[in-house]
Amino acid sequence: MKANDSGLKEEKETILSKLAGNDFYRKIIIVAGLVGIAFIFLSSYLNNYHTDNTKTVSSQPTVTAEQYAEELETSLTDLVTRIQGAGAAKVLVTLERSTQYVYATEEKKSNQTTEDKSDGSTTKNEANDNTETTYILVKDADGAQKALAVTEVQPIIKGVVVVCDGGDNPVVQQDIISAVTTALDITSVRVCVIKAK
Repeated sequence: MKANDSGLKEEKETILSKLAGNDFYRKIIIVAGLVGIAFIFLSSYLNNYHTDNTKTVSSQPTVTAEQYAEELETSLTDLVTRIQGAGAAKVLVTLERSTQYVYATEEKKSNQTTEDKSDGSTTKNEANDNTETTYILVKDADGAQKALAVTEVQPIIKGVVVVCDGGDNPVVQQDIISAVTTALDITSVRVCVIKAK
């Protein structure tokens, strides 16, 4: 068996020495090595390009309360004008509060109990409970520290006013109120439908 192993080693050495000795094969090996190095550099470039694109997508600005109301108004106007008998419409959405963020916090609790004994039979106990809450901070791409937002709470809708051509028709009014209350998940008390002049 050892003779077989030594025979294989000699055969491999002769193949490698033939490849290394031949100018044509040597050039092929060098070109293959250079192509491999080029692929390595290309892959690192593409990885950096992908990371840069990801950063730009994640740093998009958040929607303000005014923009949120405007988007709702546009969507509802389109919805109301499609209701039979409504005609041209204008929608106003009012918000109770703006967008709120809930941030991640870390809470530390400490309990301290002290006992004071006098020579007599009186004993005095005191207990102090302290709670310290701090926000968890993270660094963004610019290196600035910001609080870590856990969730974003959308603004609460205070009311919706719809002014349309068919606002005096009770059937159209009911259809509009049903559509708006279903779309925004609000009660019908918060929706007002009026005829346009």
